[in-house]
Amino acid sequence: MLFDLRGRGRRRTVRVIYMGLALLMGVGLVGFGIGGGFGSGGLFNAASQNEGSANATYSAQIKKYEKLTQLQPTNPEGWEKLAKFQLNEAGGEAFVTSSGLTSKGRELFTKIAQTWSSYLALNPPKPNPLLTQQMLRIFGEEGLNRPADEVQVLQLVVAEKPTNAAYYAQLARYAYLAKNMRVGGLAAAKAVSLAPAVQRQRVKTELAALRKKPSGGGETLTATTNGKTYTVKPSGNGSFTGTVPKTTPTPTKK
Repeated sequence: MLFDLRGRGRRRTVRVIYMGLALLMGVGLVGFGIGGGFGSGGLFNAASQNEGSANATYSAQIKKYEKLTQLQPTNPEGWEKLAKFQLNEAGGEAFVTSSGLTSKGRELFTKIAQTWSSYLALNPPKPNPLLTQQMLRIFGEEGLNRPADEVQVLQLVVAEKPTNAAYYAQLARYAYLAKNMRVGGLAAAKAVSLAPAVQRQRVKTELAALRKKPSGGGETLTATTNGKTYTVKPSGNGSFTGTVPKTTPTPTKK
């Protein structure tokens, strides 16, 4: 899925999903905790490319396309545009805070999920790739927390990015959360095959741990950054506790 920690003013709690994978693959897997989420970080954030802001409002565009979808319910473009502006609106602080979704946020995220469902029901020949990636934050653990729907979205994402090991790793984890072990196993195997050769065994080991405890289960994980090793501990619901050590800037020569 696979994560900047996404929200403004996010606490410096580490929201990194299995940092080994994140650092090794060159794409943050924070989105797992992500995720993107969701207070999320790295990949999730990179995937969603949320265009909303605390001060922007897209209510006029939303109303326009809500009316259009009522008049033309079989027009996929109308549903696509409605989802786009709803997602932009969802970037506001009234909907997502450092503590997660607000009540308004949950209401809006649910509407976005319904719009997405109506869009896919029309079988667009090629769902909008950017829109698809943005949906990752809606169904992830710090969004609506609907693993089965997240799996559906990730399957569309990996079809567009078939060489991205991080997305396959994210797909594996959400499939395990959804108890879809077959899809999880296939995605994990693909992630391992796409990982750098020198890191494949480590990736394989970490994904095997995800299969047993996809939500973390209290396992302590280690990661190294800037030559310093630290630990993080999954606390459930995609969050991690532990502080990234501060690094000393390299002095500049005068």
